[in-house]
Amino acid sequence: MKELKQAYSSIRRRYTPTGVFLSAAGSVILMALVSAALPVPLQALTNHLSYSIISHFGWYYLLLVSAIVALCLFFILTPMGRIRLGNPGSKPEYSRLSWLAMLFSAGMGIGLVFFGAAEPLSHFAVATPQAEPGSQEALADALRYTFFHWGIHAWAIYAVVALALAYFKFRKKEPSLLSMTLKPLFGRTMERFPGKLVDYVCIITTALGVATTLGFGAAQIGSGLQYLVQVPNTLQLQLGIIAAATILFLLSAVSGVDKGVRILSNINIALAVFLVAAALFLGPTVHILNTLVDTLGSYLQNVVRMSFRTGAFNAVRQEWIEQWTIFYWAWWLSWSPFVGMFIARISKGRTIREFLTCVLLIPTLFSFLWFSVFGILASETYAVYPQIAQMPSEQVLFGILQAYPASTALSVITVLLLFIFFITSADSATFVLSMLSEKGSLVPHDSVKIVWGLLVSLIAGLLLTIGGLAALQNAMIIAAFPFSFIVILMMIALYIELSHEQREMGLYIKPETYPPKNAPFRSYEENS
Repeated sequence: MKELKQAYSSIRRRYTPTGVFLSAAGSVILMALVSAALPVPLQALTNHLSYSIISHFGWYYLLLVSAIVALCLFFILTPMGRIRLGNPGSKPEYSRLSWLAMLFSAGMGIGLVFFGAAEPLSHFAVATPQAEPGSQEALADALRYTFFHWGIHAWAIYAVVALALAYFKFRKKEPSLLSMTLKPLFGRTMERFPGKLVDYVCIITTALGVATTLGFGAAQIGSGLQYLVQVPNTLQLQLGIIAAATILFLLSAVSGVDKGVRILSNINIALAVFLVAAALFLGPTVHILNTLVDTLGSYLQNVVRMSFRTGAFNAVRQEWIEQWTIFYWAWWLSWSPFVGMFIARISKGRTIREFLTCVLLIPTLFSFLWFSVFGILASETYAVYPQIAQMPSEQVLFGILQAYPASTALSVITVLLLFIFFITSADSATFVLSMLSEKGSLVPHDSVKIVWGLLVSLIAGLLLTIGGLAALQNAMIIAAFPFSFIVILMMIALYIELSHEQREMGLYIKPETYPPKNAPFRSYEENS
């Protein structure tokens, strides 16, 4: 608490607000006030706009995300993968385990717990693209599409944004701003108004997205407490959860990445591994493992087809794909400025090949295990208690755990996991918002972190109070559409710069220059 007081008291002395910060903060406050004053008309408007985008541009999102995955694979498999995110010989700042823990906590966090059982159950019991609800074919479909929505495609979106930011920051010594990744295309123009506009959009998207997540997270933590200690999951309880979490994540934020989010992320991963391992062994273990392997094979067999499936010849299937797959692609795109910037911040010193391989595969494989475990537990529970499919998403996981041994202990761990994910997500977002507000500084002032932390928490509480989270969620989907064009330009700029560096450094692979089969991998910096 002493650190918070010292940081807050120095705000005028240490920090002069930038125009981007003032305009973005003012816009976020204005949007929240409009949501509070006109919740019903605003929700109707955002519903219409988000539906129009998803229904008319589904083909565009499918092509874009597939292109992002292809570009990531291209960078991994070509000599460009040898390029280091930093100076020659620079070393990573964090161990691989801590690095993976932090990027996973920022990238999925509360969402994995929130939808871990709810999404497979919804696909299985309510609707799937091509199977009868409740059938074994529907269960196979449900898990395969859940793998698809939370797998490589989602992490590729985060990875390409993070790679561009990390490359231009640590390799090209540009400020850590999204606008600076476009300099190869637009030059110094990005240092003026057009660049500030890009950063402004990035701040708005991040702030609104985090406020939405905090609202959903508070609702699920409240459900867990209601189950554990029979406290009604009221608005007052949820606001109290946000207030308590705000104090803790601000303490973590002013402690810095090393002392704050890194330690909490390591604890989070330990709790998540323990929870999924306990659920695996308390449930039908062999069936879950068989399902994991079978669904992984089905996913690999069908991933290309799913990546381009629009449902053009089946209206029901097309509507399902729009409501789920297209929605998810837009949602991950809207989150990519925040998650990408945070991953970039912690990835200095790694080669592009290591960076992309780890970011794409490690969180994806853990997510596959998570959804297999809780998806099967959900289907087993549904067989004896079909009403669980009608429960709100935030209650589904706790309802499922009640059917298994040690349900109270597992629910306590789940609530604790949610709470720490809540803190790490808010901490990471506060850090990113502060970086953007200070022209890309890697060490933003504590006072700025406090301002953004309080502002985001107040907005989350306000929207919970007036029921405006759905409108804000729709706003995120709307914002993802114009931001997708920025991502396209970013990909082009990154390819141009990496191609130039490859030619400059002579990184072309020739048969006679292949390293011995068992030799350790060497980057070009080591060869030079």
